[in-house]
Amino acid sequence: MSSSRPQSPAGSASERKSAERNPSLSYQPAAKSPLHMSSTFITTPESPSDKDAEDDDKTNSAGPSPCSPATYRDDHHEIRKLSLLNESSHKSAGERMPLLGTSRPGSINIGFGESGTRTPRSTDSREHDHGFFGGVRHFVSYRNGNSVRRSTTGRLAEEAGIKNTWKMYLSYYIPFLGWIPQYRWMHLRGDLVAALTMASFYLPMALSYASNLAHVPPINGLYSFVFNPLIYAILGSCPQMVVGPEAAGSLLVGSVIRSNVDNGHTGEEDDDMHARVAGIVTGLAGAVILIAGLARLGFLDSVLSRPFLRGFISAIGFVIVADQLIPEMGLAKLAEEAGVSHGSSVEKLGFLFRHAEEAHKLTCIVAGVSFLIIMVFREGKKYIQPRYPSVAYIPDRFLVVLLSAVITWQLGWNKYGLEVLGEVKSTGGHLLAFHWPFRAANMSRIQDAMGTSFLIALLGFFESSVAAKSLGGGGEQGKNSINGIQLSANRELVALGAANLVGSFFGALPAFGGYGRSKVNASTGGKTPMSSIFLSAITLICVSFLLPAFYYLPKAVLSSMITVVAWSLIEEAPHDIAFFIKIRGWAELSLMTIIFLATIFYSLTLGMAIGVGLSLLSVIKHSTQPRIQILGRIPGTSEYANAENANNSIENVEGCLIVKIPEPLTFANTGLLKARLRRLEIHGTSKAHPALPRIRSEEHNKTIIFDIGGVTELDGSGTQVLKEIVKSYRDRHVEVYFAKAPVPGSDLWELFERSGIVEMVGGRGHFVRHVDEALRLSEAEGIVDTYDNGPGDEGGG
Repeated sequence: MSSSRPQSPAGSASERKSAERNPSLSYQPAAKSPLHMSSTFITTPESPSDKDAEDDDKTNSAGPSPCSPATYRDDHHEIRKLSLLNESSHKSAGERMPLLGTSRPGSINIGFGESGTRTPRSTDSREHDHGFFGGVRHFVSYRNGNSVRRSTTGRLAEEAGIKNTWKMYLSYYIPFLGWIPQYRWMHLRGDLVAALTMASFYLPMALSYASNLAHVPPINGLYSFVFNPLIYAILGSCPQMVVGPEAAGSLLVGSVIRSNVDNGHTGEEDDDMHARVAGIVTGLAGAVILIAGLARLGFLDSVLSRPFLRGFISAIGFVIVADQLIPEMGLAKLAEEAGVSHGSSVEKLGFLFRHAEEAHKLTCIVAGVSFLIIMVFREGKKYIQPRYPSVAYIPDRFLVVLLSAVITWQLGWNKYGLEVLGEVKSTGGHLLAFHWPFRAANMSRIQDAMGTSFLIALLGFFESSVAAKSLGGGGEQGKNSINGIQLSANRELVALGAANLVGSFFGALPAFGGYGRSKVNASTGGKTPMSSIFLSAITLICVSFLLPAFYYLPKAVLSSMITVVAWSLIEEAPHDIAFFIKIRGWAELSLMTIIFLATIFYSLTLGMAIGVGLSLLSVIKHSTQPRIQILGRIPGTSEYANAENANNSIENVEGCLIVKIPEPLTFANTGLLKARLRRLEIHGTSKAHPALPRIRSEEHNKTIIFDIGGVTELDGSGTQVLKEIVKSYRDRHVEVYFAKAPVPGSDLWELFERSGIVEMVGGRGHFVRHVDEALRLSEAEGIVDTYDNGPGDEGGG
């Protein structure tokens, strides 16, 4: 059944302004002065958005195409006439004519909103005093002959009355200079209390991470809280986030140290060299993060898929539990003698089952009771804290550490076989010993640590990114908040990289932002980065004066604290597994399972290699698949939809193939573009197997209309492939049209012209704004007709 074509409404009146026909023009009334009564038209360089173009398709177009030569000549004529009138008006008043594209403070720009309607926008500079330059990065001023070319930022800064732009950039890239003038006495109490609370929770954890996971002297764990929070407070863009060592990163450091021991690069008891290897790993991770930030690679947190992270982090939690059960049962020396200390998690579990009867009872009791107390407090706070927020101040971990150390000292449990931490001291003979990690003598160790350091950097940045996004930046307004600090992934990379580089000079463990630690900071009163500075100061005091107090701290208590952390890494896995089962995400479940099994049965290195490799392959596959669609008209409307998803409820156009390209065309996704287009021609769908014989005749492909509204970017490779496609159609005498074409003068249009595509298809008349307009042009040639998608035509027309 044929459907009637949408009729063109009556042509526009001759007096209609050019701006109403062309959305690339915005109308700006003159200022209030009588000397500025003439109107000016401001040309905007941006092409209409894809959304605007799709909205335009929903209504019938009228008159000649905005892309046709006649329309551009008319527009140019009217703009030139109004410009001359405006110029004579200004000259008669003895004033200089304002530059095209600028506006005076206090004037109103009439532009197009998201819905396509015109909305007034005030350009008064007073509106841009705060948050105006949050997304601006570069300001470049240079002379070209006798004229000065400025960046957009420079022009906007001048309009806003900002003269010292270097101060603006300095406070943006060093947020400390932006928030310290806002600091008030009312912030001091909350920041100090938050720092004391975090110190009571996390300083014992730092000792645990260093001694039990990273296999370095305990003091190196404290170094991570001396330097990293301080540097991050100066450069970081999330005021309430606190950086510190994490279980996953510490465990990976320990895997590098064990690898060095196994390879004979360091001795089993060489604490000084272990500390230096930790500094190398931290320095490499910091360098990777810093370089990524300077290269503006803040999007890298999206490279690792959620299934990979969940599978790997759950595996890390399982590995930590298996590791910590050995010292919690008092079997550490026996495990070293049996040679399972450096084995896989499965080997360690087998060792524990075989030697369970030889466990040290006092050690098991101390570890078990400590674990239960911490877990009871942890779960209790989840239920009580919403009603009584003050319970967050209860330092349960600090109380367990303090009581266990005092009881061990008073009862002499260390004499009954309970292992204690012992003397905590620096391996270099004095505190805060400086070591340059990238010396030539460490080259072999650097090579061993490179892969693991890269993964530490990725995992650390991902966790920091999640924490920062959850907490938010400092852009929110409020009298008790720091205002004007805009969260930036690239600045986060720079801040975390610089912090870890500084920490590596002293053998600190890798430190990144943690959501739990930052949440404790926020819930106990921390409002500004000063809480991180206070935490660094408190840790420095502990390192300088309180190290002897840690002598009687039982290692079993430290192990139980780490086991609680491992439990938190595992407990989220069942929720994700249930979700993927519910949505039948078998690929995600398979990836999680492979990574988990590889990690626990073999090693962390194999697990992370498989996970990163599969994630990168997934990203590459996703980015290289062209997402072209065949379109058909929804009956009774001028809207077009994907014919493959419309369940035979659309009208297809006989003799015409309408193809939508909804994405930029680059070297990455144009490799298969020809093959996918050929499949659409032959089968009418891209989902059919190539072995299927032709079911769509050549008569259906007399005209090809490309909807390129989504092609916001086109590189050289994409342009070359597109030209080859157009040439192959023209060689077969197929008419080619481009709908939602770029505005002449834009970068995309220049590529079309310079490549010869415009000339090859037949000139500008083949570049139109709407699919309907292309159909009318092809109908005028007597090429196409419209028909319903019958039940026997499975190709979709």
